[in-house]
Amino acid sequence: MQSFTVLFQPAEEGGYNVFVPRLPGCVTQGATLDDARRMAEEAIHAYCVSLAKDGLPIPVEQKHTEQLMGQIDVRLQFA
Repeated sequence: MQSFTVLFQPAEEGGYNVFVPRLPGCVTQGATLDDARRMAEEAIHAYCVSLAKDGLPIPVEQKHTEQLMGQIDVRLQFA
């Protein structure tokens, strides 16, 4: 069992886009958050199977302690 960081981003057309930073190009989407999570599990599994078939290692998870994702609300007033 391996852990993968995933980023869920609301999609403009609805649902969620999912990105897996550890696996470049591993992107999927789902109509709901649960659906997106299931799709991410499938995408990660397929990506890793493909790496194994090509004799390539699974990339190591990078710990980015200096980078955190969040949201900041800023009140903008223009003269």
